[in-house]
Amino acid sequence: MGLELYLDLLSQPCRSIYIFARTNNIPFEFKHVELFKDSVLGKKPAAAASSAERPRTGPSNSEGAGKISLLKKVPALKDGDFTLAECTAILLYLSRKYNTPDHWYPSDIKKRAQVDEYLSWHHANIRANAPKTMWIKVLIPLFTGQPLPSEKLQEVMEGLSTSLKQFEERFLQDKAFIIGSEISLADLVAIVELMQPVGVGCDIFEDRPRLMEWRRRVEEAVGKELFFQAHEMILNIKELSNIQIDPQLKEHLAPVLMKMLK
Repeated sequence: MGLELYLDLLSQPCRSIYIFARTNNIPFEFKHVELFKDSVLGKKPAAAASSAERPRTGPSNSEGAGKISLLKKVPALKDGDFTLAECTAILLYLSRKYNTPDHWYPSDIKKRAQVDEYLSWHHANIRANAPKTMWIKVLIPLFTGQPLPSEKLQEVMEGLSTSLKQFEERFLQDKAFIIGSEISLADLVAIVELMQPVGVGCDIFEDRPRLMEWRRRVEEAVGKELFFQAHEMILNIKELSNIQIDPQLKEHLAPVLMKMLK
C-alpha cells in the first residue's frame, strides 16, 4: 500500500504538506477530509487523487483520518502500516524518506537550527493570530448570524502586525528566504499561514514590499500554478456566506469558534 495523505486544503498545515509533496514529486494518494463534514464546505477536493492530479469534488475521508490520527484531525499520514500526525512531523518524515533537496531541511547544522527556530517561533506568533481573521470575518458570522465588532478584528490585526514586524526583522531580514538564498520548510509553513488573512480580504502584504517580494519568490519556487491551486479554497472562502447551515450544527459550533478567539 502506498503513501496516503489525509488533508483538507482549507487548513494551512494541510496546504504546506500538499505543496511540499507535489513540488517534490512525491507519489501519494490524496484522501480528502472535510473539516466541517456534510455541512458548510460542500465543494471540496476529491476523496482520492494522485499527486499529479488536481483535487476534485468528492466524498469525505473524515472517518479514515480519525482512525489514523488519534487526535482525530488533519493532516494525517498513512504509509503502509505506519501512521503519523502533526504537520511538522509529516513534513520532516517526507523530506527524509524521499530524500528531498537539501535546501528544504538543510544538513548543515546551523541552517537546520534556523529552520527549527522559525518553526518553534511560528506557532506562538504568526499562527496565533493569522487564522483568527477567517474566524472573525467569515466563520463566526456564518455560524452565529451576527458579525463581530470591528474592534475584535482590529485587535487581531494589531497582534498580527507585531508578529509580521518580528518576522521581517528577525527572520527574513535582507535575505531572499528565511535561511538564505533558497526556500526551506520554514518559508512554506509561513506562507500558507499568511494566505489565510488574504483569503478574507485582509491583505497583509500591502504596504510591506519586503514581505511581498518574499511571497513572490516563494510562489516562484514552488510554482505559481500549484501555489494558487492549493490556495483556491481559501481565496474563495467568502462564498461560504451564502450557504445554509444546519441549525443544530450552528448551535454546536458557534461557541467553539468563539472560544478559539479568547
